[in-house]
Amino acid sequence: MIKGFFNVPPAKNEPVVDYAPGTPEREALQKKYKELYNGNIEVPMYIGGEEVVTGDTHELTPPHDHKHVIGKYHRGNKEHVQKAVDSALAAKSKWEKMSWEQRVSIFLKAADLISGPYRAEMNAATMLAQSKNAYQSEIDAVAEIIDFLRFNADYMTQLYREQPYSPKDTWNRMEFRPLEGFVFAITPFNFTAIAGNLPSAPAMAGNTVVWKPADSQIYSAQLIMRIFKEAGLPDGVINLIYVDGPDAGDVVFDHEDFAGLHFTGSTKVFKHLWKTIGSNIDKYKSYPRIVGETGGKDFIVAHPSAESKTQAIATAIIRGAFEFQGQKCSAASRCYFPSNLWPQLKEELLNDMKTLKMGSPDDFSNFVNAVIDRPAFDKISGYIDKAKESKDAEIIAGGNYDDSKGYFIEPTVILTTDPHFVTMEEEIFGPVVTIYVYDEKEKWSDVLKMVDETSPYALTGAVFSQDRYAIQEATEALTHSAGNFYINDKPTGSVVGQQPFGGARGSGTNDKAGAKLNMLRWMSARSIKENFVPVNDYRYPFLGQ
Repeated sequence: MIKGFFNVPPAKNEPVVDYAPGTPEREALQKKYKELYNGNIEVPMYIGGEEVVTGDTHELTPPHDHKHVIGKYHRGNKEHVQKAVDSALAAKSKWEKMSWEQRVSIFLKAADLISGPYRAEMNAATMLAQSKNAYQSEIDAVAEIIDFLRFNADYMTQLYREQPYSPKDTWNRMEFRPLEGFVFAITPFNFTAIAGNLPSAPAMAGNTVVWKPADSQIYSAQLIMRIFKEAGLPDGVINLIYVDGPDAGDVVFDHEDFAGLHFTGSTKVFKHLWKTIGSNIDKYKSYPRIVGETGGKDFIVAHPSAESKTQAIATAIIRGAFEFQGQKCSAASRCYFPSNLWPQLKEELLNDMKTLKMGSPDDFSNFVNAVIDRPAFDKISGYIDKAKESKDAEIIAGGNYDDSKGYFIEPTVILTTDPHFVTMEEEIFGPVVTIYVYDEKEKWSDVLKMVDETSPYALTGAVFSQDRYAIQEATEALTHSAGNFYINDKPTGSVVGQQPFGGARGSGTNDKAGAKLNMLRWMSARSIKENFVPVNDYRYPFLGQ
């Protein structure tokens, strides 16, 4: 069952290309970006072996240049959702019977295609459609998606290697079946890697999938699908549809063969889907697996002992809060700094802020690009306006925004005197960070209690300190405050295989994408015992006289 495959080397993280000036990789990426920018693709849905066009087309435009059209996609309806479900179920028997080594091989080939011939196109598509700079795209649309595919394959080998003990005359073994039914994957706009992982992880485990990406991520999602197909993914294993959420939910969650939800998105939507699944529980053949990663209100807290780390803290704020315009569920959004550190930290932070450039990602000198769309622009600018109008807050950097060409919002730093000011508590999902300065004489335990109790989320967080006792106290006090906890580092940038990602409370089910834990969620284990020498007498020795 497992012979031969263990000769494959364990997964290693994909090297990240830096795209420094003068490198051939930089030139190739710039060329591909221009090619896609000047193109005009037509994107079908992928249902079974069919590329489905509906005539109901919608424009695809870059967030940083929203009047420029780079393509159009065909939108579906409930009928197409039903066809996708039927296609997934039709493909299921043959796919789940395929040996797991053969399934894994397809996704390992996809990883190599992304690493090699598709590297520039994957990056350019994400830069263009999601307005990521070259580095943010490289670590997402290339390195991370490759890592997901390769590490998940490695986790499959580990699972099958870990077989139960077999005593004399018996062979005990464990097999990992797919779930009974189909899996529904709902993916967000902000990470191309998540869009690739959420449907592929269940598929690698033998499930068939209906995949609905965010509308603003369709451009790069269709490229992932094309690569999977080129790698040999059979028809119907993953079905890619572009439909309204309610249309998808009405069909998927009402189906008796619904077996699992793999979700990344808002907390509000996830709670609604959970309620829907719960209300329909009597319809299903089995209890559906629900795996979700949702929002975050992620923190940086510094101890008074961190006087030598003020420049590191400033760097953590800028990278943690403003990379990809703060549109990461892990982005630093609320900060707690002691009064003894604040004067020096403020000076270093504001000096660095003055050097940040904002604009289109095709200019590689731009650190900040556009936010994803009009609703995001309006929401984020609304929070900035609240800070401008409040007596409890002041904007000490940024605060401007302009949507005339693209959805541009300056990286904004808010200083508040209220630790429960609205921007300290509510998820903004944009380039806005709020700082509260506490009295350096305040008890460290009280500061940590405030950090713990301020937000309903518990995704990521970071502590800076030179005092090991303070670090230990923070680690214990914030046990349930962050599923990914960082010591003397920014709270973003988890790497597959190194920091399995996920949080609890309002941030999700903490099933750790990029870990063996997540792969187990898409499997239903079966224990098999084979007795080589069957017993022929029911009597036990204790029955003797």
